[in-house]
Amino acid sequence: MRQKILGTLLFFSTLLFAQTKPISIELEEREHIPIIGATVKLFERNDTARVQFGRSDDNGKVKFKAVPKRQYVLEATYPGMADLSKGLVVQSSQDNYRFQMEEDANMLDVVTIKATKPLVRQEDDMTIVDPEPIANSSFSVFDILEKTPGLFLDQDGNVYLSSTTPATIYINGREQKMSTEDLADVLKNLPPNSIERIEILRTPSAKYDASGNGGIVNLVLKKGVKIGRTGSVRGGLRQGRYGDQFIGFSLNNHDGGRTSYLNVNYAHRNSYSELLTNRELSVDTLLRQNAYTVSPRQNIYIGYGYGFEIDSTWTAELDGRFNYGNGHSSTNTNNSILLQPSSEVLENSLNDLLNNNHSYSINQGVSSTRKLDTLGSELKADISYNLHVNGNLQDYFLTVGDLPVNEMVSGTGDIDGVRQSFSARLDLKYNLKDKTKFELGGKSDWQSFENKTAYTLNINGVENPDPFRTNSYNYREAIHALYVQAARPFGKFHLKTGGRLENTNMNGHQLIPADTSFDIHRTDLFPYLYFSRSLVTIFGYDLKGYLVYRRSIRRPGYGQLNPFPRYLDQYLYETGNPGLQPQFTNNFEFNISFEERPVFAIGRNYVNDIFTNVIYDDPQLPGVARRTYDNLGKNEETYFRLVGAIPPGGTYFIVAGSQYNLNKYNGLYEGKPLTFTRGSWSFFTYQQLKFGDNASFSLHGFYRLKGQSQFYELSDFGSLNLSYNHRFFGKKLNISVSVRDVFYTNRNKFFLDQGSILAYGERNYDSRRFGLNIRYSFGLKRHDENQDPFSVEGAGQNGD
Repeated sequence: MRQKILGTLLFFSTLLFAQTKPISIELEEREHIPIIGATVKLFERNDTARVQFGRSDDNGKVKFKAVPKRQYVLEATYPGMADLSKGLVVQSSQDNYRFQMEEDANMLDVVTIKATKPLVRQEDDMTIVDPEPIANSSFSVFDILEKTPGLFLDQDGNVYLSSTTPATIYINGREQKMSTEDLADVLKNLPPNSIERIEILRTPSAKYDASGNGGIVNLVLKKGVKIGRTGSVRGGLRQGRYGDQFIGFSLNNHDGGRTSYLNVNYAHRNSYSELLTNRELSVDTLLRQNAYTVSPRQNIYIGYGYGFEIDSTWTAELDGRFNYGNGHSSTNTNNSILLQPSSEVLENSLNDLLNNNHSYSINQGVSSTRKLDTLGSELKADISYNLHVNGNLQDYFLTVGDLPVNEMVSGTGDIDGVRQSFSARLDLKYNLKDKTKFELGGKSDWQSFENKTAYTLNINGVENPDPFRTNSYNYREAIHALYVQAARPFGKFHLKTGGRLENTNMNGHQLIPADTSFDIHRTDLFPYLYFSRSLVTIFGYDLKGYLVYRRSIRRPGYGQLNPFPRYLDQYLYETGNPGLQPQFTNNFEFNISFEERPVFAIGRNYVNDIFTNVIYDDPQLPGVARRTYDNLGKNEETYFRLVGAIPPGGTYFIVAGSQYNLNKYNGLYEGKPLTFTRGSWSFFTYQQLKFGDNASFSLHGFYRLKGQSQFYELSDFGSLNLSYNHRFFGKKLNISVSVRDVFYTNRNKFFLDQGSILAYGERNYDSRRFGLNIRYSFGLKRHDENQDPFSVEGAGQNGD
């Protein structure tokens, strides 16, 4: 009762505080070049204890809350610039304040900055994560995503935000149209310090593709620094049952109106995975399989970019990436058919699968931005081309034991695939003096995929073509979109609404073994609504609420539509479904942020024509299962998130969060009614203990209760990761030692009971690893970050 009374008094006491208003601080150089990433703080002249912190965005702007007529002090710091300290009196009629920072030649050799940088902050409908402190002990960008609070990655590389639908991955604002396996390989090859920031959009606006119904994760790559030349050399290793090693360097340069960067990285990775599966073939017969895979792989990554100013209002950028990889994986699967309940062995067999894979990808983009006025209006054009070439030579061997017969079957396969995509986008943002903002634009995406697979089959020494697995398949896709949206504040309220119109064209043509094709042509409208307002001000800090609605689509990909069967083993094959329909999601979410830090969210997804991976018994082949995709009906998913932090007091920091998902499915499975309900909890935390200015100990972990992967029910699993970070030689040398999955708990058991399929098993992989990362920076020194209740230096520096 006492707590309720105190809480009520605290709530009503906030009404006595003076009303604040949002203001925008814009920092620039002499030639009106925006300063990106400057550390800014604002505090009242007569109350220095109440300090607001921020970092300038891509336009050199940072937002604060201030009381009109009061006197404030503004301080800003940036490498190579003289510290800025200005007095400021906020006017009721003025919202934007511009300041110019001057170069300080004496600071170019040695610059030390003390500032507070939030790890996670909220900007309208976007959550922004600063990956720099996490990168110190990370092996790749993939590892950074695993450590980012609020993101969850499965063992296949899918990234999840709020729902059980995977998020769409963007790099520099461009969707990466590739398979989950290929994309995971790209992310594992991106150097950890190549990322400027991570933008998380759980409910993207009409500006973004409607296909991201699981949300969008946009990785913004670094494009050089603002002053002088800098760089770093890095290397590291981590060891589990098998080991990974990497080495690389980065160079950045800024010379007048020109910026450039170069990242080069070489990595050797090796790991194992083990899959134990039991599947009932009949009432008294059980298939037991134990598959063990070892996957060594080498990768080379080169990233580069060049930007220049055409004039003071017009910039252009060229950026590209090149990836090359080759690997040699082997999978050994022991199969046993058992008579139940006696466990008598009816048949033993052994599958050996060897893959020699090589691939390369080229990503090239060109963009240009023209500033139209001093209010932030701009016109941006962007074009990009992607090429991904993959080749795989496969050898397989099947040995059937002496129960009931001896037989040797082998074969070889040559698998080649070429994927190309081209994207063109034009975006206009126009701001009015009354703070009204208009956005409109268009985008066109073209994609083609060509796949050729040729197999031979050898049975007891006799070799013949294998018609079951030989195929040739072409796929074409074109998606065209137009969008418009507007935003305007109304006192304490802020409203943004718009819509997106998308035209979809898909064509799949199978040439071998049979001439079959499918065509999809459709046009859909996707509305968007965003509403926010300040709820209450507590001791000068703003508590803001958001309400968002969005409609989205999930289109089936070429592999999910291709009808040709792909052999996995003698008991299972997979095939696409050319009759698969797109699924539509209507999402509603309410969330709360505290001083631009996300705190709480609750939402619901209404999904129609949901399609997912299913397993059916083959009616023509007893004991053989068919894995495919199918539309199953409707899904209603409710979720909520809660994130909180305890102030560290300067040396200790802790932040923790949780998310709950409840899924209810109603539809048909194998022609029979389907009703499935599953609720799951996810928890995460990261903590840090500082030892002076140069050393820190970090802890990061997650735990998931009653997890779910499509219709598979998962057991509880999680991971605890530790790291120690130390800086030497004036903070130029950074050494991090780490251990990942300390208790080896990042493995799970699974259970599937749908239709005629009853299966269960366990999945393990090389998750427990000890790591060492070393990085030496030259040029400007690294920032020295202080902390606030939602900020942490080196947060998430957990082992890899």
